Amino acid sequence: MSNDKKVLSQEQREDLLRTLKARFEKNMNRHEGLEWANVQAKLEAHEEKLGPLQEMENTGGEPDVVGYDAQTNEFVFYDCSTESPKGRRSICYDREALESRKEHKPQTSAIDMAADMGIELLTEEQYRELQKLGKFDLKTSSWVATPAAIRKLGGALFCDRRYDTVFVYHNGAESYYAARGFRGSLSV
Repeated sequence: MSNDKKVLSQEQREDLLRTLKARFEKNMNRHEGLEWANVQAKLEAHEEKLGPLQEMENTGGEPDVVGYDAQTNEFVFYDCSTESPKGRRSICYDREALESRKEHKPQTSAIDMAADMGIELLTEEQYRELQKLGKFDLKTSSWVATPAAIRKLGGALFCDRRYDTVFVYHNGAESYYAARGFRGSLSV
């Protein structure tokens, strides 16, 4: 996505902020002790972050504040959709995996799509943090950032929640499934 697409009109900014505020207020358990006014002030001071948040929203991620990092003075947003975002499924892990496929290539990869959106894939640790805030990926799964040693051997990691437990699995990085996407994070 070009930088031009990331610049939102005044109306788009206002719509996004209304959506984020409503989600924030509806899900206070995700960010106890945080106030929307502080989040909004931070977003307005860093309007370049609104484009990535809009892309998270557009692809079905339902971004919400999940914490505040006092060291960096940033609010942390994760995709909080109940299932892996619909607009980010049926993709392999990264560009190398995509190029290794001889046929039936997916349109893109999780790493490429996240980079285009201006977000990061959740790590396994972040995914587990998210799962403490609710029950996510009960029917789908999500690619997570994979350690270089695993990726070097051709694998990639994904997670889901089954039997009220968070599971981490491996697959060939070139694999893709209709029920597997990825969740992202953005710090503002």
